[in-house]
Amino acid sequence: MTFTAIDFETATGYHPCSVGIVTVENGVIVDEYVSLIKPPNNEYNPFTIRVHGIYPKDTINAKSFFQIYPEIEKRLKNRVVVAHNESFDRNVLIKTMLLHGLNYDDLNIAEKWECTVKIYKAKGIRPTKLSDCCREMNIHLNHHEALSDARACAKLYLLK
Repeated sequence: MTFTAIDFETATGYHPCSVGIVTVENGVIVDEYVSLIKPPNNEYNPFTIRVHGIYPKDTINAKSFFQIYPEIEKRLKNRVVVAHNESFDRNVLIKTMLLHGLNYDDLNIAEKWECTVKIYKAKGIRPTKLSDCCREMNIHLNHHEALSDARACAKLYLLK
């Protein structure tokens, strides 16, 4: 089992304010990366702040997506990518890359990623929120912290 799990927290729409990435080689977590990201104009939706607890004051001096993209690229390029509700995180990545003039195809990753929501739904777990799946599988989670979410997703995928 060699793959990369990713989770984005967003400020508004598809604009990320945090990313967590966990790299797994042969079933072992070998690298973890987390970064705050300054969204455009450092603007946030009050709803997203209530979800993840990241405020504009937390990202005022953070790097932009474009500045941290090399870290994302080196962890995702040519990899199997896994996310919980993969369409959300994949769309955040694609749309943010497009906004910054970056080509998603250059990552050489699948058009659709592996999705732990779909995997655990097929196993009969309901509901399939990350917190529910983690509780069912006895995985520690600090929900809506990007690195904790990515790590939990990686562990769920390992247990599939």
